[in-house]
Amino acid sequence: MTTVNIRLTTLEDVRRFVNTVTKYDIEIDLCSGRYVVDAKSIMGIFSLDLLSPIKLTAHTDDTSALFADLKDFIIE
Repeated sequence: MTTVNIRLTTLEDVRRFVNTVTKYDIEIDLCSGRYVVDAKSIMGIFSLDLLSPIKLTAHTDDTSALFADLKDFIIE
């Protein structure tokens, strides 16, 4: 399990993010405050506070390809 912070600021960001994560057969969660949603759910993402960083948790040990595809969204 690996966790990073991401930022999704626009509708286009959310669309690109969901299109990217749905390519992977990995369970991925997004957490904002006390809410946790499936990262592959557009409706779930819109229920989060998108003004703040969002914690992404990938339930796998091999995240190199996933994080390379999500590099535009990951906050250092």
